[in-house]
Amino acid sequence: MTEHEGHEKHEERETRSTKHETPNTNRESRNRSTKGLLSGEFFMLGDVACAEGAICAGCRFFAGYPITPATEIAQWMSRRLPQVGGVYIQMEDELGSMNAVLGASWAGVKAMTATSGPGFSLMMENLGLGIMMETPCVLVNVQRGGPSTGLPTLVGQGDMMQARWGSHGCYSIIALAPCSPQELFNLTIHAFNLSETYRVPVLVMTDAEVGHMTEKVVIPPPEEIPIVNRRKPTVPPEEYLPYHVEPGEWVPPMACAGEGYRFHTTGLTHDERGYPATSDDKAQWPLVQRLIDKIEKNKDKIIMLEEDGLEDAEVVVVSYGISARIAYWPIQMAREEGIRVGSLRLITVWPFPEERIRELAQRVRAFVVPEINMGQIALEVERYSAGQARVIPVVHPGGGIHKPEWILEAIRQGGER
Repeated sequence: MTEHEGHEKHEERETRSTKHETPNTNRESRNRSTKGLLSGEFFMLGDVACAEGAICAGCRFFAGYPITPATEIAQWMSRRLPQVGGVYIQMEDELGSMNAVLGASWAGVKAMTATSGPGFSLMMENLGLGIMMETPCVLVNVQRGGPSTGLPTLVGQGDMMQARWGSHGCYSIIALAPCSPQELFNLTIHAFNLSETYRVPVLVMTDAEVGHMTEKVVIPPPEEIPIVNRRKPTVPPEEYLPYHVEPGEWVPPMACAGEGYRFHTTGLTHDERGYPATSDDKAQWPLVQRLIDKIEKNKDKIIMLEEDGLEDAEVVVVSYGISARIAYWPIQMAREEGIRVGSLRLITVWPFPEERIRELAQRVRAFVVPEINMGQIALEVERYSAGQARVIPVVHPGGGIHKPEWILEAIRQGGER
C-alpha cells in the first residue's frame, strides 16, 4: 500500500463523535471580523496549522516561551496575531506564560499558549489554577522525548499521564490528540470551543512528528467554521454570583473584567460568590464534584473516536497521534494474513473512553497499544478491560517512531489461539 493509498484509507475511516449544539454555539464568524483570516488549500507545517486553527477559533492572545519542537507555533503567532488585531507576548518563562493566558481570558479574550515537556511541567501549577478558577483557554503540548531536557528535537508521547494528573488535587480535564496537520488545525478550533463550553483549560497533546510534518491543510471560509463563545450572565450585575449554577447545570456563566460586574475569583476553595471558604469541607465537596461532573457527565458529547473494522475484530489496535499513522500499514498486513483486526484511534484521550473499552473487551481477544512511551495509555486500556482481554503494549522510549513490524508482530500475538 502506497503512502497516498494509506492516506486515502485513513480518510475513509469512521469517526464516532456526538455533534451537539449548546445555547452559546453559533456561526459567530458571520458577525466577527474576517480581516486577516486565511482560507483555501495550503502545504503547511503542523505547528503552523495549529496557530492558524487558533486564529480561526478567535484566539487573539498568545503568551509563551520558546521551546523545541513547539517554537514554530509561537513564531507564527508573533507574526499573525498583529495582523488580526491580537496580541503576542513572549514571557520570561512558562510559569508566567500560563499566568498571562489566564489573565487574558479573564479579560474576555480567547487565549492560548504552546510548549513541550519541560515547559509543560512548569505550567502544571497554573493549569490547576485555571481549572479551579474555571478559566477557558488552550494549552498545546508538542511532545518530545524525556524525562528532563531529554531529546529536544525528537518525538515522544510521554506526557499523556501528566496531561491527566499533572496538577495536584481532584479534577477532570479534556485532552485531544491529533494525528495530522489537518487534524491539528481542526482540533485546535475544537479545543477552543470545548474550553468555552465547559469553562476549562483544554489540552492539545500533539507530538514532534505531527507538529513538524508538512502536509496539505484545507482551511474553510470563516463563515463555515462553527465558533463557541462563553455563556454570559443574564442577571443584573448586583445579582451576579460568579460560580452559581442552576439545578441540573454544571457550568456557570462567565462575566469578564470590564463588563460591569464586580466579582471575586481565587484558586482557594470558594463558594458560589467566589469568596474563599477554607474553614471546613462544606464548600470543597460540591465545588470539586462539579469540576469533575461538568466533564464526566458530558463525556458522550466530548469523546471523539475513529473506528475501523471493529464489527468482527478479534484484535483491536488502540492508538493516538503519530503512532496511529504508523499502525495503518501493520493493520492492513495483518488483515491480509487473515487476522481479524480493527482500529480504535483516540482523538479524545481525556476523558478516556472507558465504556467503549469495556464493551470491546467483552468480545475481543486482545488490545494492542502502540505509543511512544513505556506504556501509559496501555495502563488505562488494561484497567478498563479488567482482565477480559489481553493487553499488549508496544512501547518506545522516544526519539523515533515504531517500526511497523513491531506492531504487526504484536497483532499476530494477540490473534493467537
